[in-house]
Formats: sequence, C-alpha cells, structure tokens
Amino acid sequence: MGSPWKGFVEFTLPASPPTAFVSADLSTSPVGLSLSPYGRSMSFDPSLLHNNGHTAFANGTGVGIRETGVVEKLLTSYGFIQCSERQARLFFHCSQYNGNLQDLKIGDDVEFEVSLDKRTGKPIAVKLVKIKPEVLPEERISGQVGPDMHASPITKLHGYIHPVVSAIPTHLDGKSAPGQVPTGSVCYERNGEVFYLTYTPDDVERNMHLDTGDRVSFYMETNKHTGAVSARNIVLVKKKQMRCQGVVCATKEAFGFIERGDVVKEIFFHYSEFKGDLEALQAGDDVEFSIKERNGKEVATDVRLLPQGTVIFEDISIEHFEGTVAKVIPKVPSKNQNDPLPGRIGARINFSEKELPFGEKDTKSKVTLLDGDHVRFNISVDRRDKLERATNIEILPDTFQFTKESREMGVIAAMRDGFGFIKCVDRDARMFFHFSEVLEESPLHISDEVEFTVVPVSRLERSLAKDMLSAQRNHAVRIKKLPKGTVSFHVQSEQRFIGQVDREATPASAAANKNVSPSKAKEKDAEEGVIAYEDCGVKLTVPYYIKDLEGAALPQLGDKVEFSISEVKRTGLQSAVSIKILNRTGNSKRLLGFVATLKDNFGFIETANHDQEIFFHYSEMCGDVDNLELGDTVEYTLSKGKGNKVSAEKVTKVAPVNGIGEDVGTTVLLGKVTRPLRSVDPSQTEYQGLIEVTEEGASKGQSYPFGIVSMASKADCLQKGELVKFQLCTVVHTSQKMACHIVPQRRALVESVKDQFGFITYEVGESKKLFFHVKEVQDGLELQTGDEVEFSVILNQRTGKCSACNVRRVSEGPKPVATPRPERLVNRLKSITLDDASAPRLVIVRQPRGPDNSKGFSIERKARQPGVID
Repeated sequence: MGSPWKGFVEFTLPASPPTAFVSADLSTSPVGLSLSPYGRSMSFDPSLLHNNGHTAFANGTGVGIRETGVVEKLLTSYGFIQCSERQARLFFHCSQYNGNLQDLKIGDDVEFEVSLDKRTGKPIAVKLVKIKPEVLPEERISGQVGPDMHASPITKLHGYIHPVVSAIPTHLDGKSAPGQVPTGSVCYERNGEVFYLTYTPDDVERNMHLDTGDRVSFYMETNKHTGAVSARNIVLVKKKQMRCQGVVCATKEAFGFIERGDVVKEIFFHYSEFKGDLEALQAGDDVEFSIKERNGKEVATDVRLLPQGTVIFEDISIEHFEGTVAKVIPKVPSKNQNDPLPGRIGARINFSEKELPFGEKDTKSKVTLLDGDHVRFNISVDRRDKLERATNIEILPDTFQFTKESREMGVIAAMRDGFGFIKCVDRDARMFFHFSEVLEESPLHISDEVEFTVVPVSRLERSLAKDMLSAQRNHAVRIKKLPKGTVSFHVQSEQRFIGQVDREATPASAAANKNVSPSKAKEKDAEEGVIAYEDCGVKLTVPYYIKDLEGAALPQLGDKVEFSISEVKRTGLQSAVSIKILNRTGNSKRLLGFVATLKDNFGFIETANHDQEIFFHYSEMCGDVDNLELGDTVEYTLSKGKGNKVSAEKVTKVAPVNGIGEDVGTTVLLGKVTRPLRSVDPSQTEYQGLIEVTEEGASKGQSYPFGIVSMASKADCLQKGELVKFQLCTVVHTSQKMACHIVPQRRALVESVKDQFGFITYEVGESKKLFFHVKEVQDGLELQTGDEVEFSVILNQRTGKCSACNVRRVSEGPKPVATPRPERLVNRLKSITLDDASAPRLVIVRQPRGPDNSKGFSIERKARQPGVID
C-alpha cells in the first residue's frame, strides 16, 4: 500500500475483512493474514508467523490454530494471556515461550497455540512466540474540515496530510445510549485512496468542540485488543469558514469598522468589500460578512446588509433592580483609563452582593450621578462574553436622603437654547445650568421654582468647554422642580408695626428727569424712604420703597403707617413691606382705565367709558413698566400740564376688572371695520373704532363702537375694511351698546417665502404686503407660494409697523409645474448638426495673447488619435 509497510502484499476483499489471522497454504509455506490498519484492505507477511514447524490443532489431532493475545500477568515460572479474538484467559508455562524470557513483559503481544493440560484437562497456551509490534507511522496528520463524510480533493501541505472531520452528533446534547460512547470520524487520503478513523470526545485536545468541516491534525493509534485503528491527540487547526454578523460601529472616508456579534472585538473592512448601496451605509447598520487574513490581520470581506434588529449583542432583564452608585464616571477621563465601563453600582441581587459596571450610554438621562445615589436599573448580559452590566439607570426620587450633598433653592431667571440661569436664594451670582440636568421630563419655564446642587467645574473641564458660559466655575446640576410658593428670597415678620414716615420715597428717576426712558431709568435705583418706629421701647428706622405700598396713594412726610418687616435671606437687609397709610385719605380722585397704547417712554390709557384715551409718561408709573401689557387695568389720577393738557399721574397697575360689563349678548354677528382705533390710525380725531354689521337681519347696516378691551386678542391690530365676528355688550356707566369679543376673519395667499421670513398678499395701510416670520407659522409647517393662510395682525407700538402672527395654513396652493420648452426651440435644436453651415458659430472678438505679447501657443496644436502617443 505504500512505503511505510514495505514487504507487505496488499489486496482488497469483497466483503468485511476477518478479525483474526488465518493460516493458509500459499505455495509451500503457511502465511498469516492481518487486517490493515486502514480498514479497507488486507495484508500478510510470512515473518509474522513463528510456529517453528508446529502443526498441531488445539485438540492435539492436527495442525493447531494459531491465536494472538496479550500477556496479562507474568510471574517467575508462569503467566496468563488475554485472548484478542475471544473472551478467554489462558494459563501458560514459561517453558512454552520460544525466546529470551527476559524480553517478555506484561502487555506484550504474543502468538500461541491452544492445548489441553494433561493433568487438569483445561485449555492452556503453548508454543508462545512474541509478535513484533506493528509500527504505525508517527506522522501528524493535518487538514481542514469537510462538509460531510465524503472527501473532496485534498492536497499535501508541508508534507502533512489534510483530513476531513465528521463531527460528533450534538442533537442529543452530547448524550448517547447507555454503554455507548458518542463517536465522530476523521477521513484522510493516501495514495489516492480514502480512509476513515473514528474518535471520541476524549481524543480531542483541550475538550475543543469540533464541527463538520474543521481542519485538524492528529496521530493514529491501534487498539492492542481489537487491532482497530483510531485517531488520537486531535488538535483543531482552523475552523470552517463561516459567515459572521455584526454592527457597523464607525465609518471613515474609504473604510470602516464592524463590532462583531460572536466575540467582543472590532474588525476592519474596506468599502470595496461592501456589496450594496454604499451611500446608504451608516453606523448602526446590521451586516453579515466573512473573515479573511491579510498581512497577518483579520479583515471582513463580502459585507452585506441585514434587516435592522437582526444582530443582538445583549439580553436585558425585564425585572428592575435598585442599588447605590459606588463609583461615578469621571467627567474628564484620564490618559490611563482604558475601561469602557468605568462606573460601578453596588446592589443585592439573589441574596448576594454584586458590583456591576456601567458606561456613559447606560444612563436614561444625562443628569449628573454622584456617589451614593439611589438608582433603579436593568441588568444587561452580553451574549458574547456573558459580561453583566447595569443599564437604563435612573435616579430615584428619594436619592437625596442617601447622599450628603447640599441642596440649594432658586428661581429660573433666564433661558436660552439648551441652557439657562437660576437666581439663587443664598448666592449673589446667577447659577448656570444645562437643560440636560433637569430631573423631570416636563420643560422648565422662567420664574419656575427649583432645587439644585452646585458642583465646581475643574480647570481641565473649563479648558475643554465649548463656550464661555459652560466654562464658569460653578454649575447647577440635578435640578428638581418645586411647587409654587416653596422658594422665598425674603422672610417676612408676622408682627405688624406702627410708624411714621420720616422721609418720602420717590419712583425711579422721577425726581431727576421725567423724560428719561424706562430702559435708562432701570439703571438708577428708586430712591428709598424711611419709616421711624419703636420696638420694645427702642427707637428704630427701616427703609421702604414705592413698590411695597398697599393702594395707590403715596405716603407723605409725617404720615402714620402700618407695615411688616421683610428680611433678605442672603444679605440680612431689612425693609418695610405691606405699607398701609392710617391717618390720611387721598385728596384726589382715583380713576380706573385700561392700557391702550405703549410707546418708547409713554403710553395711553383707555377710560372706563371706553370713549377716549389719556396720555401718561412712564415716570408716573408706580411699579415696573416692563410688567405692563395692552389691556391691563390701572388706576390713575388726572392732572393738567402745560397748555392745559390732561395727563395721568401716579399710574398703578391693579387687579383686572371686567371692562366690557356683565350684559354680553350671546348672538355672534358678522361685520366690517369702518374705522380703526386711533392707535392704528393716529390721523383720526376719535379714539374709538367702528364696526358696521354686514350680516342679513334687523341690525344690518348699524355701527357699533369698540375699544382696546373689546378685542379678543389685545395685541391684534384691526385695519379699516377687515371682516370680523363680534358680540354686543352694554357699557355700565353710559348704557351704550358696544362691540366686544372681536375676532378678525382674515384669509390671504402667501406671496413669497424667503429664508426666515415671507410676505402675505394683504393690504395694511399703505402697504399691499404683510410681513411674517417663519417662527409665527403654527405646527412648524413650511409654507409655499400660493398657500392660503389665516393670521392675526399685530402693530409694533414703537415702530408703527404691522406684521402677521399666528399664521395657520388653511389649504395648499397649486404645485409649480415646469414650463415646457417652446416647440420652435425644440425643433431648432433637433435640426442643428455640426456640419450645418447655418448653425451658430463662435466668433473671436479679440485674439488672446500671452505675457510676451505672442499669439498663444508657439507650437501649433494638431489633432491626434486617442490613445496614441507621438
């Protein structure tokens, strides 16, 4: 069969080979037959038979049958042999051994005849001959895993043979029938013939799991009792090439990386290996790929997209767990930090203490975590390496009872895109915060009361900050919204004191300059007054301000007043509040009105009868002018200035009252504005506007006045000729019918839309177009030219210009259609050819010249064939 068995003669048997040597008369000498170790052929060798001429049968009547066995026990003068071909144990005397007794050892293979002991009549072994051991080639056989039990063409590699493995069946979970050991087979080829060797799990090194098609290397071993040859010391050389799955985790200009789904590892791939639309590939896509080695490194090849959600890296528990943060993730990672999950949470799970890692992406929000936080989380188990970690981490409401942090309170003072500032109760400076630090999902608004923790920002964090605001030394974090009335900047005494005005207070900048605008007036503090009082026999003084008065009357020097004392928590400064004058009544009549117009430094008040307007300067406003809005109810006193002009003094904002009266009709009428308010058209002498009823009925053609309080939206600017819906009411003091709850009915088409603004085809005053900003479009829709919209018109009191607000699309306009080219132009283009003398030609107006005044190229350009080099 080959060089390892020189001296053998080989032939193939048509049936299963015998399991024992058989004596046969081939020519003149007996020969022995043996089963080839490869199981597919038989070999014989005369030198294997050492009967020394003995030809007796086992019963002593003829030529004896030679058997083989193994020396099982060996004493000084006798021993025992275990037969190989049958279940028998035979005695032998050492005198029956043909050879040097010193060379015979336990385990040696021997050949013998069976005879009967003359004394006992039992069978014994006689004429023992030691069999020369059959030496199998100790070459290591290696190869690759095949798809089934049939071998494909195999080649030699570095002198080794490439076998194919048929794996041990795993459908029984590694179990087999009682008394049966699960086996697999290895097949290999020698000299064009295929052989199979069996193996068991014990024959595989390091208990490695083998699959059909794996490439392995092994040694061959012969069973001394049965003569069967099997594979041993099997080592996995290379796993069968299989398709792997993963998720694209990064994309560069010409390559990317895939996070593998079978091991915790990333693998490189080039875009040329992606089979699909490269423009659609992005990070997070599920893909499958093959793995190949290039330049000693593994790379992904034949990358193809999979349906989203195919690749799953981890299993997340349904059950929620609670624990304590043992280690937080550092804001600025150190250079030596390589742990992707640097955070730690301690928890008691299944009656044992565990410490679970977590990373930045495992928190539900970006709220800062602190050591000792009480949190709730799920447990994620990585399918690849069975690593457990905490995920979906959220702070529990009771966490502030566990942490030792100092909580502060304040009010939201300002908000921008993504950040804001808090006015603190215990600090002078406003505290910066990010929206990501808000614990509740509901949005914050200005003046909301909050509780927060102040954390210092390290120098390194400030250097890495993207803007100057984020680089402040302290930030507010872990912001919790509080109920209204929780935060107080002052402490007010419950005791009421009686005192006397020692110095009068004046409004801000009123005494200095009555023509100063409110914006400049805010730069100067209101001049404080002083009240003298006694407390427990001690004479004391306390300052007061106009804003802390009850009622519209201003206290004068010597007036007796009642008040409470308020102390600022942060500074401890005291002042009189809730001041009430005791011994004086106002000597001037206080009137009620409604703010009708607000300009730069003055405004107008609509009277209680809604028939005229009164001028007032902002310096006469008792309180903050910025808090005034159109339609606000105010109290004022009339006074006459230069030229006997009437104006309002000591204007005070009061609680809103019903300016349109109680008697409001339920009928909704349709009308048209025949005269706007004077604030819209300053050229008219009358203050009131007029609406004429256009609806068919008894009141058609009648006109009704209206004022600022009649408008449903006080900021809406009604123009002459506009259609409106309204109701009627009766003025309390005059019993006059008046329009109220006026809602304009405006519809128009969008004329044009620019980047952030547009125009509506609507006539306002002298302009035939109405401006609007895209922020005023409801529902965030993108308007197109020709869309029909509804809107409100507002008047900028300071510039006098109108614009549209609350723009709502009613219907879409016609889609623009590309105008086809004229038929004459199409025909003309089709008829033009390069050879057409009548075709347009390029006419040189001026011959180009080079810097040296030459006519372009010195060498004449020649036409040449493409691909031919001169």
